[in-house]
Amino acid sequence: MRSTYIGQIARILLANLILCPAAFAQYSLGPDSLEHEGVPRGSVDSFTLTSKIFHGAVHKGWIYVPQQYDAKTPACVMIFQDGSGYQSRTGPWRVPVVFDNLINKREMPVTIGIFIDPGVILPPSGAKEAKPRVNRSFEYDSVTDQYSRFLLEEVLPEVSKKYNLTTDGNGRAIAGISSGGICAFTAAWFRPEKFTRVLSFVGSFTNIRGGNVYPDLIRKTEPKPIRVFLQDGKNDLDNGFGSWPVASRDMADALKFAGYEFKYVFGDEGHNARQGGAILPDALRWLWVDYPKPIETNATPAPRPATTQPVLQVVDLNERWEQIEGTYGFTEGPAPDNNGSVYFSDIPNNKIYRIDPQLKVMLFVQDTGGANGLTFGPDGNLYACQMNRNRVVAYDPSGKERVVAEGIQSVNDIAINRAGGIYVTEPPKHQVWYIAPNGTKTVVAKDPIVAFPNGVRFTPDQSQIVVADTHGVRLWIYQVHPDGQLANREAYYDTQILPARTEKQRRRNVLRCFRTALRLHEPRDSGLRRRRPLHRHPQQTAGKVARQLRPRRPRDELHLCLQW
Repeated sequence: MRSTYIGQIARILLANLILCPAAFAQYSLGPDSLEHEGVPRGSVDSFTLTSKIFHGAVHKGWIYVPQQYDAKTPACVMIFQDGSGYQSRTGPWRVPVVFDNLINKREMPVTIGIFIDPGVILPPSGAKEAKPRVNRSFEYDSVTDQYSRFLLEEVLPEVSKKYNLTTDGNGRAIAGISSGGICAFTAAWFRPEKFTRVLSFVGSFTNIRGGNVYPDLIRKTEPKPIRVFLQDGKNDLDNGFGSWPVASRDMADALKFAGYEFKYVFGDEGHNARQGGAILPDALRWLWVDYPKPIETNATPAPRPATTQPVLQVVDLNERWEQIEGTYGFTEGPAPDNNGSVYFSDIPNNKIYRIDPQLKVMLFVQDTGGANGLTFGPDGNLYACQMNRNRVVAYDPSGKERVVAEGIQSVNDIAINRAGGIYVTEPPKHQVWYIAPNGTKTVVAKDPIVAFPNGVRFTPDQSQIVVADTHGVRLWIYQVHPDGQLANREAYYDTQILPARTEKQRRRNVLRCFRTALRLHEPRDSGLRRRRPLHRHPQQTAGKVARQLRPRRPRDELHLCLQW
């Protein structure tokens, strides 16, 4: 029922965008939206693409190529959702005409435009009464990386067969209206290294499919190198999914707070293309200003000292994440010792490595039985979860192995308290085990509601323990009793993104690793309540290890294990 309702709303929104009157009242097209004699005229060709990522959805597309295009030089790229409305030389947008004029005046770089319509799922052959399914809301309103993957893995490679396109995200822009507007932002949010310039007209940053979370995420996540242009009007929609004017204002306020390069234009119009079409040339000038200068982060800091922003207390925007040397199978469990070294496991290759303070990577031990989670105990030994052997082991500084406990299926992650008590997760059975210092082991949590208990870490005072559910979107917190038992489980935080690992930080905070972000959870009063996302992964690469230096604190670093 909900999906049918969303489909009906999507059709109404699209109709509002297309069936607008020809007269633009106070918003009329300017000279840059009109053809002029002597201005080189680009060409527009069409194509059709059947997507594997969207399970057979058929997409119609168009490609604009300016006369100034030279195949020897990679051209910038700009992608437009609802492409059929933008690729025409008539109507409210006239993107080919605007591109002709701005490229001719060198007010934007030589840019190939890609106009792509939402996919259509065709009915099965022989189903005479069946109708095709328009995929627009699913593709555009979903807060996932699926659409950015569609562009990067299918659309851009297809167009690159004929044209020399830049692969630099700084030379890529993406635009759309309504659901296409939030879609443009989503593509850049999930892949900021691939799309850095966003143009959104009356964007649907409301709760159609969860897009209302963006202002909250923007405020709590390290700024990404994205430049964002937002347009909306006071007569935009207000319905069961939310208020479009309020949502756009929330977006603008969040972007300002987080220090993004952004521009917010608010007018009198409703959910249509009138104002957007009229200001398109100016929006494009702003979007491409100073190109090829890279987009800056923290460009518009909030009117308060940066030290009051928790994200900037932990990561330094002047420092880049850098990859530690080497490529591995599937990296996990970074664990620091007291001497400045960091250990991590390479699960499929059955190895544990050590990164010394000079960033030299060396093999610590091999034949590790699929070692996964790692941590150091109070005795100075490295403890490891041997997932393939269903056991927990300890390595002394020389690498000599000692079995601590056996019979825990696919043992995953580990936490050790100051007294030497060990907690490990057993995902297949939804269990957490306690291994006492004398070696006895007991199941202390068995919760089917926790679908896949993975990362596990103590709160700073070790009176509570946090368990990550990788197959859900929630962190759970338990009280720790003196005898090692766990009690009083409650939901600690809904992550909105699937969590993978928990890590305690020495400043009484808890770090969480996600597919696209690292988040900091700060203690408040006696419990853990507030959360601060920190940083997107620098690249989506299999089996890499990355770190970031933080010069505010000498020898203080973050290390991440990345895998896709």
